[in-house]
Amino acid sequence: MKRIAWLMALVILAAGWLAGPAAGQTYAFAVEAETVDVYWQADGTATVAYLLSFRNEAYADPIDYVDIGAPTDCYSLSGVTASVDGLPLSDITTSPYVTPGVAVGLGAQAILPGESGTLAVTLPGVCNIMYEAGDAGMVSVNFSPTWFDSSFVQGSTDLTVTFHLPPGVQAEEPRWHGAPDGFPSDPSTGFDPEGRIVYQWRNPDARADTQYIFGASFPAGYVETAAVIRPSFLQRLGIPEEVLFTVLCFGGFIGFFALIIGAAVVSAERRKLAYLPPKIAIEGHGIKRGLTAVEAAVLLQTPLDRVLTMMLFSTVKKGAARVAQETPLKVEAIEPAPAELHEYEAAFVKAISVGDSRERSRKLQTVMTDLIKAVQLKMKGFSLRETRDYYKAIMEKAWQEVEQAATPEVKSERYADSIEWTMLDRDFDDRTQRTFRTGPVFIPHWWGGFSPAYGGGGAKAMAAPTALGGGLSGGAKASSPSLPSLPGADFAASVVKGVQNTAGGMVSNLSSFTGNITKVTNPPPPPSTYRSSGGGGGGGRSCACACACAGCACACAGGGR
Repeated sequence: MKRIAWLMALVILAAGWLAGPAAGQTYAFAVEAETVDVYWQADGTATVAYLLSFRNEAYADPIDYVDIGAPTDCYSLSGVTASVDGLPLSDITTSPYVTPGVAVGLGAQAILPGESGTLAVTLPGVCNIMYEAGDAGMVSVNFSPTWFDSSFVQGSTDLTVTFHLPPGVQAEEPRWHGAPDGFPSDPSTGFDPEGRIVYQWRNPDARADTQYIFGASFPAGYVETAAVIRPSFLQRLGIPEEVLFTVLCFGGFIGFFALIIGAAVVSAERRKLAYLPPKIAIEGHGIKRGLTAVEAAVLLQTPLDRVLTMMLFSTVKKGAARVAQETPLKVEAIEPAPAELHEYEAAFVKAISVGDSRERSRKLQTVMTDLIKAVQLKMKGFSLRETRDYYKAIMEKAWQEVEQAATPEVKSERYADSIEWTMLDRDFDDRTQRTFRTGPVFIPHWWGGFSPAYGGGGAKAMAAPTALGGGLSGGAKASSPSLPSLPGADFAASVVKGVQNTAGGMVSNLSSFTGNITKVTNPPPPPSTYRSSGGGGGGGRSCACACACAGCACACAGGGR
């Protein structure tokens, strides 16, 4: 009997040894304060810096290990740093309790019973954390601070979470995604010492055993495009996953697949119109000046039928082409071609002059494809956001010069000179009608080349504006009194109708035309590049990461051991 008892004792001791020190320890602590700084970086990663103030209970074992959740499993363990009360720690390993997460061994700096200590942990270079937002051109980021097992932690926590947005983001561009329960609906905002925009949420009575999710969005141009994760298939179609389960539970397979097909068609049609390659959005520095109005239109992703109409205006004004017939549209080249034509204008004149409609459409697709590639090449190394803003400002200045002109003659000439720039405005039709609702309008010499009803047949035009990227021409010559005139409202109606009819005459099916170009300039990525936008995995003894949103990157954590 004594031998059996002795053997049982050995087994119990061995089991305790194999289970490790955590199996027999009692953890009981409070997190009196927790501050988390999340630095969203331009390379698409995040740096997460924790500062946790622990108070260990007098009856508990020392706090010798702390588990900290990571937002994703894409980070470098060797880059993680930690310290207690300013003294560095070197025992940093993958956590056996938190996935993904790190285990920080406090060693000689363990927080003893009844004492307090502050643990600092920094996780740099966390990737796979930024998601394509539902709004075009925006990136969504969500973050949940690490939390602890409710069987270990007690009391309230003064929790502060601070987002440091990527460098260069302007005050009016980003937005926050509401706030968790217990936090103010709007965060505090400001700038950090590096000049970054800061969103800060604070709740002095938060709980360290509760998951809180914070989110924000900002323009995609401030981070590397390749680092942004696209939504899952259902999210890209705008179908919540719970809809899938509901439909399947009720046996609505046919309805569900009809929904999938319908949503896929809508999504595909939208994507066809996004002809500009996404890699152009990788942010450079400075403004690309010197683009023409047509090139600026491509940069702004103006619908291609409008871009083609802008080309027609510019070539007619330069005396390179004329509209011989409006319905059906027939455009003729004028020989000899002016020497000042841009390469895309010369190609456009050759393409639009082709008699066969199918061949003409094919050649126009080539013209547009080459133009888009040329704009992409010109933008290499320059800031997309700043350049777009720059040309939007030129467009607005063009309108202001027209609207503020002192006489009908000056207004007419300024509008004629800068009509391509004003066409960058998505409100072009309505703004033209508002601007010319009263007073006479003097028809420019070249207008007959665009609208045969007004005669002129395409005589050599007055010079087009030369200020491209440096503002518009400062002055305007007084128009000749012999020029024909129209009531303003009639002229505005003829412009709008002419632009609409011309666009329809050149491109009968915009979606198909643009889709054929998009296949070359912005082909869809292979299905394997799409990543699910779920959260960062389960965490700790009793917590799990579940972020029901399109831009999810949530940290999970269990408590100490």
